[in-house]
Amino acid sequence: MAKKNEGGKKLVRATPAAPVAAPGAVAINIGISATDRAAIAGGLSHLLADTYTLYLTTHNFHWNVTGPMFNTLHTMFMAQYTELWNAVDPIAERIRSLGHAAPGSYAQFGALASVPDAPAVPPKALAMVKILVEGHEAVARTARTIFPLADQASDEPTADLLTQRLTVHEQTAWMLRSLLET
Repeated sequence: MAKKNEGGKKLVRATPAAPVAAPGAVAINIGISATDRAAIAGGLSHLLADTYTLYLTTHNFHWNVTGPMFNTLHTMFMAQYTELWNAVDPIAERIRSLGHAAPGSYAQFGALASVPDAPAVPPKALAMVKILVEGHEAVARTARTIFPLADQASDEPTADLLTQRLTVHEQTAWMLRSLLET
């Protein structure tokens, strides 16, 4: 039998399955603890920052590539920056789904990213390719660090997102590395 308070309203006890929200906040009960959601959102914030930074670098290189491989690289970089641009929204929306704010400023991205910013002076075409290989590999490493958190929390949507991102970054790094072989 449920207990009642002085006003006659039924009291509900908070359990791990039904967390109590802070005053004014809406409780989140998706089967992932607040601690796990925070850890996963933190990891995804790093992934978002890496993805956005790599997007900016790739777009920069698209604009500034020169040399005999101009047409090939210009077109390839456009496909790559478009894919990266389309990736940032699902990452940010997953962070929001977990109940956390998605980072969105240059300052936040600079603090969170493991991918370095684009060089101030555009490098030669093959140096651009090498920088992008390193960037895609770095983003793949970032994505991979979040997997244990998602797995431990049975967070299948995040695991699925990470699998998709890893597939893209590993394949793109391979294709770019192929251009560097002599």
